Order: sequence, then structure tokens, then C-alpha cells
Amino acid sequence: MNGIEQKFGISPHVMEIRNKVRRFIDENVIPVETVIEKGEEEGRRVLKELQALAKEAGIWALGLPKEIGGGGMKFMDYVYINEVIGRSEAAMFALGTHTAQDGTMLNLFGTEEQKKTWLYPMVNGEINPSVGLTEPNVAGSDPTLIQSTAYLDGDEWVINAHKWFTTGANRAAFTTVFCVTEPEEPNRHKRASMIIVPTNTPGYEIDRVVPTMGHTSGGHCEIRLTNVRVPKENLLGGRGEGFVIAQKRLGPGRIYHCMRWLGQSQRAFDLMCNRALNRYAHGSLLSEKQMIQKFIADSATEIQSARLMTLEAARKIDRGEDARIDIAMIKVYGAKVLHDVIDRAIQVHGALGVTADTPLEKMYREARYARIYDGPDEAHTATIARRILRKYQQEESWDPANF
Repeated sequence: MNGIEQKFGISPHVMEIRNKVRRFIDENVIPVETVIEKGEEEGRRVLKELQALAKEAGIWALGLPKEIGGGGMKFMDYVYINEVIGRSEAAMFALGTHTAQDGTMLNLFGTEEQKKTWLYPMVNGEINPSVGLTEPNVAGSDPTLIQSTAYLDGDEWVINAHKWFTTGANRAAFTTVFCVTEPEEPNRHKRASMIIVPTNTPGYEIDRVVPTMGHTSGGHCEIRLTNVRVPKENLLGGRGEGFVIAQKRLGPGRIYHCMRWLGQSQRAFDLMCNRALNRYAHGSLLSEKQMIQKFIADSATEIQSARLMTLEAARKIDRGEDARIDIAMIKVYGAKVLHDVIDRAIQVHGALGVTADTPLEKMYREARYARIYDGPDEAHTATIARRILRKYQQEESWDPANF
């Protein structure tokens, strides 16, 4: 075993796949990522070619079960793969990673008919998914306040909803809509359900693709559903199970996000180190200057810390343990590391760093999202503090190794 295998418990087989994915991304995806991210016809053609190559190479949809068309990797093994997938946002689509959360959700809660219609084609890359969770007038960190509704009229659900940041709705075949179906339920967390809505259903409209910092290919859609009717069989899971389903979707997803942030951080770190070793200024290479050495040392330390924290959270999930504090910690800390490492890399590149001649300026804009999506820093920080303080209320002492 080499160093990384010994430190992190990666098997030689998984390490081989990890290296294979890394080569595929560096050699095939990164050279064309700007073409793909524009989302135009040429980009779609290039993406389809890459997807075919990934399937041929046996690295397609690795985190989903084989019986639904995925690569069948175990959760922890797939966590390791996500770090290198994070080197390029385009790699998520080239390797079928973008369907991991929705694929897991439909596989766990979907009926056989729903799987035939939506899951299998989605995993195969024939159609794309989207999820309608966030609403423009409701704090995303408190989904119990959602205003979207659905009621049964005979054999059909009638849905009225206004969502935004419904990512990928403009290219999706369906949106899984989070809406209140049990308004009289005393428990606020049992009022909402998930309903699958084909995007070509009458009354489903995309108001706009929301202009956002960083994303040039669009996809963050504001949508409205006005008296949209779908069969009652389109209910995903049971009535009132929307929160349970959402958490099953978001929990592992946060781990994947944090691992992909590490991939982005590592790519920025690579660029920073190479620049420092090759840029000469004021009598010496940048790598010989103490301030730049501190940038490199701090970045390496923070990346490694975030990696170990994320892997520990993933192991707890894998063992079926409560990992809510761990996930909250890595969500906050991982986002900070992502920003800080990219920021230092830009500083080392100087004027070049803010041009489109390197990927750093786009990476920097994208990094700002990390403190907001999947729950803002403030919500996760409050969760950490509340749960730790609850421990102190219940016990005389608290062992941080056992939380």
C-alpha cells in the first residue's frame, strides 16, 4: 500500500479507480470544460461524447447500485472518488455523478413504475432530474415554512408552487416538488410530501434562469406550477414523508459536496505551487519568499484537516451513526477552506489569477456558493452549538471524541 492507502484505508482496487477517474478528468474533461459549461450545442455534443467514453471506461455513475445502471461502489469508496471528481464541475456530468442524489432518492422511495419511467433512464444519462425545494420568499434553512401546496382531486394531485434555484429544470425531464399535502398535521415536519412532476405538464412554467455569480451555463431556474395536475401515483414515498426523503437525499449529498470541494481546493493548490515554482520576481522565485511559503503551508494544512474531518463524517454515516454535528462542521469548515485556498492561489498568480486564462477566477466565484447551498453557515453553526450544549445539559462532561 502507498501512503494514501495506509492513511485513509482505501483499498488498492478503489485507489486504481480513483487514479483512473483522475486521469480521465485531467486528460479528457478539463481541456474542454469551458466548452461544456457554456451549455450550447457544441458543449452538449462534447458532453455526450465524454459520457460515452466514461461508460466504455467503466467509470460511469459509480456511486449508484449496479441493478439500476450504476457502478455499484460502496458509499465510503465512492466518497474517495468524489474528491477527484471535484477537480472539474463538468466532470460531474461527464461521469454521471450529477444523478447520484436523485438516483439514491428514487431508488429508496420510488415505486417500480416510477423507477422504470424516471430512475433507469436518468441513471443511463438519457434524461436529467431536478428538485424543487427552495422558494424565493421562504428561508431555505427552515423548510417547514414552505408555501407550495398540493391536494388530491379524485385520482390527481393539483399542485401550486413557486420555486427557485430548481437547478437544471431547464434541461430536466421532471422536477420532484416539495409541497404541503397535510396542512392540518400538528407536526410541522410531517406536512410536506414529494411529488414527481414532468416538466412538460400543462401549468409548469420556467419564469427564468436566474442570473447568478459564477455559473455561465445557467440552470438555476425560477419555476411556477399553476394548478398542475399529475396522477396520484406520482407521489414519491408516503404522504407527509417529504422531510424524511429530503434528508435522505441531502445527508450523503453534503459529504459528496465537501469531498468535491477538496478536489477543487487541491486543483487550486496545484496551480498555486506550480506558479510559485516558476514565477520569478524581485530577485527570487515566489517559492523562495516566506509569505508565499506560508500560503502553501496553510493551504496544505487546511486541506488535510478538511479531508480528515469529511472522511470521519462519512464513516459515521456509513456505520449508521448520528453524524449531524460532523456534517455541520465540515459544511462550514470545508466551505471556508475552499474559499481561502482559491483566494491564495489567485494572489500568487497576481493579475493572471483574475483573468479567464486560468480557471481560478471562475472557481473563486463558484466557491462563494458553498457557504449558502445545502444550508447556510449560520444554520449549521447554530446546529453545532445547540447539540453540544444539549450534551452539557445532559451530562457532567462531554467527550468530543464521542459526539
